[in-house]
Amino acid sequence: MTTLYDVPAEDLIEAVAEEIDDDLEEPEWLAFAKTGTGRELPPEQEDFWSRRAASLLRKVAVDGPVGVERLRSAYGDATNGSTRYRVRPNHKRDASGNVIRTALQQLEEAGYVETSEKRGRSVSGAGRALLDETASELIEALDRPELQRYA
Repeated sequence: MTTLYDVPAEDLIEAVAEEIDDDLEEPEWLAFAKTGTGRELPPEQEDFWSRRAASLLRKVAVDGPVGVERLRSAYGDATNGSTRYRVRPNHKRDASGNVIRTALQQLEEAGYVETSEKRGRSVSGAGRALLDETASELIEALDRPELQRYA
């Protein structure tokens, strides 16, 4: 059986983002919000919200149960925020907690993620099924010989 671990993460996130796009609603404030303190501008991708939610779903499935604080540090960046000044050493900045929290709440409402008491969020059965089914569809669609052994 094909699982989410058998396909490249980038391909899986892109395919899952297309699947869950109808279940999620992009917040109004996203056009003005930065994705972290180390950023200068809001995200420029048109499908940012569904891609971030799909990435969060995969991350929770791999690392779960996980809380928002650990996800903030996982999605943060290790630069100075701007690449204009290269004299200072890099500093770790956490990602925006509101973006992550809101996406996780929408994934919970859709039934893909569930909250366990005092442990954080973990992927539900429906979320795991979505990831695994999408992974098996990807393996069939991709013409990469190294992935065909999982089909």
